[in-house]
Amino acid sequence: MLSINPKEISEYDVFKILKGTVIPRPIAFVTTISKENVVNGAPFSYFNIVAPNPPMISLSVQRVNGELKDTAKNIYQTNEFVVHIVDRDNVEKINETAATLPYNQSELELAKLTQVKSEKVSVPGVKESKVRMECKLVKVIALGDEDPVCDLIIGEVVQFHLDEAVYEENGRINAEALNAVSRLAGAEYAKIGELFSIERPE
Repeated sequence: MLSINPKEISEYDVFKILKGTVIPRPIAFVTTISKENVVNGAPFSYFNIVAPNPPMISLSVQRVNGELKDTAKNIYQTNEFVVHIVDRDNVEKINETAATLPYNQSELELAKLTQVKSEKVSVPGVKESKVRMECKLVKVIALGDEDPVCDLIIGEVVQFHLDEAVYEENGRINAEALNAVSRLAGAEYAKIGELFSIERPE
């Protein structure tokens, strides 16, 4: 067994170990809106559930040379955002939105994604997603020893939008119909493969 002290290797090597071992990671496509009403869209794989009651999700947005990314900047300003689950049908278009664009240019226009009006937040969602969650900001925690390196964003889901094909009568989500993809390392992704069940002990 190889034992590595993260303080004794480069930041890039730590990054590769984390992204290569913490897999598969769900991918959130997040839309936000600027004060100038420009809709921003970006994918994030540092994303997960926080709690069910109230329903909350977390999103970690890395900074670039200490500067806020557009997504974090917009959330700080508006306290609202929409999270979409990336699936096999839309992953190519979502990948296009990872391109670096000027702050006043919309990634949704670049990727030809269709905006859809939200019900409880001012930020529009994306029609091409089977699942979208309208969120209001609960808390932002800037993380880093001295200068912040990322912003941990916690949002409350105030409205769910679910494609009828993925939402079953018993209230469960049909994983195969959702066909979500996950992030691995580098340019690698994974899709839903063989499903199996293990009952939890009482």
